[in-house]
Amino acid sequence: MHRLIVIFFLLMFFSGFGQEQSIGILRDHKVKRITFSHHLGKYSVQADASTIGTLSSQQFVEVELVNGKLSLKYNTVPQGSFSRITIVANGNGTLAIKSKVPSVRERKYQDHFHISVVGGRMTIVNKVSMENYLCGVIESEGGGGRHAEYYKVQAVMSRTYAFKNKSRHKKEGFGLCDGVHCQAYHNMLRYTPEIRTAVRETKGDVLVDAKKRLVTTYFSANCGGEVCDASHVWNNSVDHVKPFIDTFCIHTRQATWTKRIPQWEFRNFLVKQYGYPIQDSVMANRIYTFKQENRKAFYIHPSLGIPLRDLRKKFRLKSTFFSTHPEGSEVVLEGRGFGHGVGLCQEGAMNMARNKFSYKQIAEFYFNGVRVKKYSKL
Repeated sequence: MHRLIVIFFLLMFFSGFGQEQSIGILRDHKVKRITFSHHLGKYSVQADASTIGTLSSQQFVEVELVNGKLSLKYNTVPQGSFSRITIVANGNGTLAIKSKVPSVRERKYQDHFHISVVGGRMTIVNKVSMENYLCGVIESEGGGGRHAEYYKVQAVMSRTYAFKNKSRHKKEGFGLCDGVHCQAYHNMLRYTPEIRTAVRETKGDVLVDAKKRLVTTYFSANCGGEVCDASHVWNNSVDHVKPFIDTFCIHTRQATWTKRIPQWEFRNFLVKQYGYPIQDSVMANRIYTFKQENRKAFYIHPSLGIPLRDLRKKFRLKSTFFSTHPEGSEVVLEGRGFGHGVGLCQEGAMNMARNKFSYKQIAEFYFNGVRVKKYSKL
């Protein structure tokens, strides 16, 4: 009878979840000890071929990585060491998850969980419905208080990304991760019910090119008034992401910025890293002066081989869209925008939504030659 229960449990877990997303969570941390505490609903806990019990009000399990195995405690009582642990919601459920080693702020996630050891590392996977996943992503990426049409376009972009990259981390035991390498997913939807409405009203909508292929979606906080060519960031151009002037974001919160850097620090970096010709009197006079009225890829001139993206990384700049001039013993950088500037500009899209543009119009404004289609019809 016990064996039949185990088989039934596993069938329940692995069948019918084809539309779920498999998300590796807490991937920025090498988790060694973690607790899963009941928050809402009811959960069943399975470890290898053993049924451990259920999680309901005030119950929890603790999992610790010990000598390549998962040591499990159920309500503080040791249960043994295992290779795999599954925690399955019986209906709608939510767990509070707290990494103890290292210490990470508590998070809450919906649906199901699978814990295993991959490459000597504890791997926690949230098996979550597409709707719940998108809601968590959009709130993590875009925050609250936005217009409904903005949430809709973010939902379409995030859904497109999820379908196109569903096996990106297959070798690590899951599909997508929870960090910026994929899409930020740091919690379930908690504060913004309008996001769930937007996800449901765009159900199945994705972005495709003229051949009905899923496109790669990019976005940044603010493009500074000009969307950036993808080749400036990743060396290769992208057909559906073209540079163009965007006036929807130029008067928003993150449209401009200023930073000051000591001249000696700026000069030493250019000379040591790129062999800037400081001995040349003409070039020496130009080293701190750079005008960028439209987006460029290189500092001063391409022949010098100084990518603006490298300067952004070195000096922790908000964007590569900046001009420079000397002032006293400093170099003053006057910049525009926040982020890489490729694809959709979030603050521009928010402004478009406030001005009654639909989510389809916003998507088609920022991505060249794309259309919104139902994934089921591709």
